[in-house]
Amino acid sequence: MKFKHESVMPDEVIDALKINPSGIYVDCTLGGGGHSLRIGRRLNEDGLLIGIDRDIDAITAAGENLRGLNCKVEIVHENFSELGKILDGLQVDKVDGIIFDLGVSSYQIDTAERGFSYMHDAPLDMRMDRTKNFSAYDVVNNYDEEDLKKIFREYGEEKFSGRIARKIVDVRKNSPIKTTGELVKLVESVTPKISSGGHPAKRIFQAIRIEVNDELKILRDSVATAVNRLKVGGRIAVITFHSLEDRIVKNTFADMARDCICPKNFPVCVCNHCAEIKILGKAKVAMPDEVEKNSRAKSAKLRAAEKIL
Repeated sequence: MKFKHESVMPDEVIDALKINPSGIYVDCTLGGGGHSLRIGRRLNEDGLLIGIDRDIDAITAAGENLRGLNCKVEIVHENFSELGKILDGLQVDKVDGIIFDLGVSSYQIDTAERGFSYMHDAPLDMRMDRTKNFSAYDVVNNYDEEDLKKIFREYGEEKFSGRIARKIVDVRKNSPIKTTGELVKLVESVTPKISSGGHPAKRIFQAIRIEVNDELKILRDSVATAVNRLKVGGRIAVITFHSLEDRIVKNTFADMARDCICPKNFPVCVCNHCAEIKILGKAKVAMPDEVEKNSRAKSAKLRAAEKIL
């Protein structure tokens, strides 16, 4: 299947990053290179574009799509949690801008054999980086009931998490749960039909995907690292697609934009913390015409900040 992914809020991202034609920019979630291509077209021969992705299919597709740019291009197959190490390896100290476009790509969802979608029957997988061994199969078949309940509740915000976890443990006693189709039927069997809000398995698949790819645990530190590697005046833009991601980004930005981070009950400041960033307005959402063309944009939020220290 050809790698196809429609980048969300591309114009808003470019505006937020305020591109310096000779600057250094990092796309931490390269995908097919949609945002990177727009950035690269605004860079001259002195500019540098660095693209990072843990999905080798994305790396291959982006390599094709970014050919012909005037700027220098470096593409790295790695998790964005290794941003500091990646920049050090490229002998890059500070950069002018960084973009994160979080979550799962349209290509990953639509490629049935990747196992991300509850709409296609496929092996339980959900690995963004298929060079890793740990998959959705391991979560579903090896986690105990309490751990399953916890990730369904925390990562999926699923109110029937206990009921679903119990059913999984009961079913796998007889034989392993091997496919997305089996898991969907299992979820459907213990949850009421939903008149709105999507399929009953949607939140369970989100929770398992987040667990498999460690998406939330690495996010706060990765955003903080990104801010630390910005030049003064450099900008960071982050697109999120659900409330769990957005809350982490919002709170991380808020902490880094505060002069004092002492507990509120302290009578005087003892932390000597200084604000590192200026938040660039409220979160932006996609315009109605974009949502009409690309349904994935409906839940997207874009937050941006500028380095001031």
